[in-house]
Amino acid sequence: MKKAFVKKGITLLLLPALVCALLAGYGMSAHADTPYKTYTVDGYGSVSETQTAYLPYETLTKVGEEALVTPTDFTIVNDTWIYILDSGNKRVVVSDMNGELVMTFGEDTLVGPKGIYVTPERITYVADRDAGAVFVFDPEGDLIRTYGKPTQAMYGESQEFLPLKIVVNASGTLYVVCESNTNGIVQISPVEGGTFLGYFGTNATKANIWTIIWRAILTDAQRAKMQSNIPATPDNMAIDEKGVIYTITRGENNDTLKRLNIAGVNMIETTKYPDIPAAVAAGNHDNVFVATQTGFIYEYNNEGDLLFMFGGSDDGKQRIGLSTKVEAIQIGGDDKIYLLDSEKAQIQIFEPTEFTAYLHSALYLFSKGRYEESKEPLGKVLEMNNLFTYANMAMGKALYKEGDYEGALRYARIAKDTEGYSDAFWELRNIWLRNNLSWIVILLVALFTLLKVITLLDRKKQILSGPRKVLGAIGQRKIMKELTYMFYFIRHPIDGCYGIRKEGRVSVLSANIILVVGTVFYIINKYLCGFLSKTVRDGSFNVLSDVGMILIALLLVVSCNYLMCTINDGEGRFKDIYCSLIYSFTPYVLLTPVIFLLSHIVSNNEIFFVQFGAFCMWVWIAVLVFISVREINDYSVKDTIKILFLTVFTILIVCLLAFIIYVLWSQVFDFIQSIFGEVVYRIGS
Repeated sequence: MKKAFVKKGITLLLLPALVCALLAGYGMSAHADTPYKTYTVDGYGSVSETQTAYLPYETLTKVGEEALVTPTDFTIVNDTWIYILDSGNKRVVVSDMNGELVMTFGEDTLVGPKGIYVTPERITYVADRDAGAVFVFDPEGDLIRTYGKPTQAMYGESQEFLPLKIVVNASGTLYVVCESNTNGIVQISPVEGGTFLGYFGTNATKANIWTIIWRAILTDAQRAKMQSNIPATPDNMAIDEKGVIYTITRGENNDTLKRLNIAGVNMIETTKYPDIPAAVAAGNHDNVFVATQTGFIYEYNNEGDLLFMFGGSDDGKQRIGLSTKVEAIQIGGDDKIYLLDSEKAQIQIFEPTEFTAYLHSALYLFSKGRYEESKEPLGKVLEMNNLFTYANMAMGKALYKEGDYEGALRYARIAKDTEGYSDAFWELRNIWLRNNLSWIVILLVALFTLLKVITLLDRKKQILSGPRKVLGAIGQRKIMKELTYMFYFIRHPIDGCYGIRKEGRVSVLSANIILVVGTVFYIINKYLCGFLSKTVRDGSFNVLSDVGMILIALLLVVSCNYLMCTINDGEGRFKDIYCSLIYSFTPYVLLTPVIFLLSHIVSNNEIFFVQFGAFCMWVWIAVLVFISVREINDYSVKDTIKILFLTVFTILIVCLLAFIIYVLWSQVFDFIQSIFGEVVYRIGS
């Protein structure tokens, strides 16, 4: 028994080493756990973790017995061959999908190759930077054509021809990215041995207003020393089966990824973009992939929404799925991702998970308008992750197409899809109005009639004399007079300020009541307003923080304004400044409930009324604040503007000092804590 047990133990110990030894004998390594996390973007535009979208599958480290040296590009042809540009060896290596060598060619032709493209007919185009040419090889690897620098004057006599990347459309037109050519992608027709057609997809120059003003006031010599404002050269590109060109350009922000139509106009807009894009590839489901130089892979749908972001940079542990320097990316017909790493001289392969397979199926069906069919895979996706934004958005749109507006509204709200929500809400509102319009008219007529009857009876019988006396008695109370003074203040702010300063028409108590009411309205409107106007996450409530920020902001503004007014011969007391500032915000108290109600009954077509109402409210408040500062302190318009600027400046100084004190105190606290820990450690030892 002991011997058998020992043998089993030795076998178990040796088994992992045996498996590793077997795997090392092949160019492929087998499945492995993901060494990275997968992220997506939620409806609020925040990046959040989600299920693993792609698993590291295999790694192609060599082709047959041929090792690669600094490969810079590759392409997959008909899901049968892999053409690898083995730049370090100045050749093209052709492999089958299992990593077995098929052939090599170009050894006697290529000088400094950088990019490769192969047509379905296996015609190979190689962009050779150092040779200043594009070489074309037939399926057997024989050179059949060479495209050099275009001779047309439109290309530019002084412009060099240094091709880096190349794609070719179905008609044989070449699209070439050239180093340092800021005019755009070079288009070359195969007619007459190569005819320059012009530049395509030129990136736009960008300059802010300050740069324009600065250049206008500088001398010619100073402008010459400034950095030139020239368009960036694309870093890489790809072409899909429809002939649509995709480009990536680092430093272009939302235009980092472009999908160019036949006129060279971008048809996609991304909000989450990579900082160092290296390669781009079109997917099989109207999706597109971008790989960064550091090994991160971004997947977008056809509208530019980020579906997944995964991968990462290798920290030297040579873990499968992580990269060192990515040069190219390709997508197989089975949705596997192939990623070329030039420093590791290998191709990493990722396979989609079941979650991603369902999403791709839904993606394809939805993009083709087959909404009913897309519901089944979307349902599978939501079973695995019911908060996945794109699936909820697509499900909402599918239900909208079917006429299920309540379901569409629910899914659009989960996805934070304001457009889909607005469309569904519009339809539901129309249905409700059609069903209830007659009752609404009857109710309004009844209320109008009742009002007329009550008015007539009151005129003859004085039936409202009792309530009038009660309301009159309440209105005569001091606090009620002070509160209702706000209606006079907003209509006659100059006289209203005189009443505050000279006549004592308001008190700190009435100002505090208005402050409390305004704070309550702010919190209600912030967290409970209509979906289309909401700016915070559903379910997130930070009421104490909101109240604290309001009180701190109020204290800062009043104190700093009083300080500046005192220094500059202002006549206002602290109480007058405080009360006039609070009463200047009366429009907020009066209009916020109206804006709040409107936000619940408008769609995107009428959201303008909510936005315009809020804009007018804040303009009104700003005017009242300006008048109150001027009248309370008996300033001129010029002095008032100066005081307001000084107040803002003082607030910034106070905030800066508070931040410095906080940082210093944190360091002192950490120092005391470390000393205390050291003392405890020494006593304990």
